[in-house]
Amino acid sequence: MKQRPKSTSPGTSSTPSRPPSSEEEEEEAEDPLDALISRTGCAAQHRQLQECMAARRDWRHCQAQLRAFGQCMARRQWVLGRQNSQPGWDHE
Repeated sequence: MKQRPKSTSPGTSSTPSRPPSSEEEEEEAEDPLDALISRTGCAAQHRQLQECMAARRDWRHCQAQLRAFGQCMARRQWVLGRQNSQPGWDHE
């Protein structure tokens, strides 16, 4: 009995004009968490933390990056809290 050849890897196809699948489109779309972090202004600190975690594979070795990211996010929360407590701030 003959075995069929294995299918091609994702993203390759024998049909060159094939539209991208929804799975491929999702891979190209920005991650919602990354988009949220980008809006905080702390994307650089988050990227450094992720790079450390990928390299060291132990969060305990990434304390400096973790503190930097946490401090950035805390500053962002403080600024937002100050804006929300200002008179005339519209909450809607």
